[in-house]
Amino acid sequence: MENVKYYPIREDAARRAKNANSYFDYIEGSATAEYRRLVDNAAAIAERQKERVGTEYHEKIDRLLDAYARKLADNLNHRYEIDARVPSILITGGSNFPVRAKEKQNAARDTNEREYMEIQGLLDKIKSTGLGGVMSDDPDAMLKLKLKLEGLERLQEHMKEINAYYRKHKTLDGCPDRRPDEFGSFPSWALSNNNANIRRIRGRIEQLQKEAERAAENVGPKQGDGFILKENHEIGRIQFIFDGKPDEKIREILKGRGFRWAPSEGAWQRMLNDHGRYAAERAIEEMAALEG
Repeated sequence: MENVKYYPIREDAARRAKNANSYFDYIEGSATAEYRRLVDNAAAIAERQKERVGTEYHEKIDRLLDAYARKLADNLNHRYEIDARVPSILITGGSNFPVRAKEKQNAARDTNEREYMEIQGLLDKIKSTGLGGVMSDDPDAMLKLKLKLEGLERLQEHMKEINAYYRKHKTLDGCPDRRPDEFGSFPSWALSNNNANIRRIRGRIEQLQKEAERAAENVGPKQGDGFILKENHEIGRIQFIFDGKPDEKIREILKGRGFRWAPSEGAWQRMLNDHGRYAAERAIEEMAALEG
């Protein structure tokens, strides 16, 4: 695909990994072809996302796509190196099989697989770029975030209960809270990541509560030289509304502070929050400096 950067795949390592684990011959170029298929799929996701969001998000999407392609190549190359370290017992036979070396190899494979799943998570970041998950201007945002928080808190407690049972019994057999796809304890990073998401969602809920309180105060528009600054709580935007089209220098100031022209509103606007208010005040100072 155009405008997609592919990173090198080590065909020599892929060949050795294949020979160490299979009776079948390695098909030259197959590792590179599979890597490119995955990157092309990510690129298609990125292009679809660009069609959904404004151009200000396109650079971020491109960066995420490049990070995906680069990290995926590193992960796959490392996987081939791991797989080539110790041949399969089907290849070597059972006598003098290096059990300890195989255990180390399996541990390395588990780590590599976790890294692979984290890399696949970049696709979700691409899909959400410019959308922000639950949008703050969604009238049901508070309800959706609270439901999401409850789900994350339940998951945290579930993982703790599973780990406690597993530590005591060394198995999940007989565990009343066990789900069909669970066979062992949860790694510490899973609990840490989920706990970080809990803190993030709580922070967003607190921010929305603050915005609701400010909306109740009914802060009126601020008059400036040729514009008004308005907090539009109905759509969750802070807006500059000018008497006419601002000149190029003023437009550059607005863009530099994260404001974008919204024809449907007849305003230059960005998300209404403390960051948006700060950006608006700095923009006003910079516009005043032009006149001085």
